[in-house]
Amino acid sequence: MGARERSYRYVGPAELKAGVRPGDGGRRVGSAAEFGDWVAERSAAELAEPFTYVVGTDGVLRLAPRRSEHVACAGGAVVLSAGEMGFVREFARGAVRWTVSEVSNQSTGYCPDVTSWPAVARALDRAGLGRPSGFTHEVVFRRCPDCQEHNIVREDYFVCVFCGGDLPEAWNVDPSL
Repeated sequence: MGARERSYRYVGPAELKAGVRPGDGGRRVGSAAEFGDWVAERSAAELAEPFTYVVGTDGVLRLAPRRSEHVACAGGAVVLSAGEMGFVREFARGAVRWTVSEVSNQSTGYCPDVTSWPAVARALDRAGLGRPSGFTHEVVFRRCPDCQEHNIVREDYFVCVFCGGDLPEAWNVDPSL
């Protein structure tokens, strides 16, 4: 973890975190070989849609089916980033290479900031995956200082959709920080 890198604890519904059991968690993908094993077990239908992912504080990517909760994918732990990720298979010079075709920070349970991209990039590089230069879909999360609700900021409109209060420019979702 970098000196200025933020970690994110789960801030979603408590009942979802309470449902996480020992052994829960996404599939650890810390190398090209581990990704190869994981992707070989996926059906074409599964690979046609994005997967839930987290990057643990150990810097390792973990993957789970798309409809999985991020907190379950993380085993209830703190993360460096979370969102959804899709893959495509590329053929070049007689070789197959897997590349991330889409990646977001869309996790309403962890609400990671868009500045969490470097942790994702390092985890993908470690797993030997081609990747974009940043999130292909960025989600800006903020907590309203007035009503405490979590918001997704759209089109740089920093106004709470619940109470109309002003939202801060800086990430503030975790009230314990």
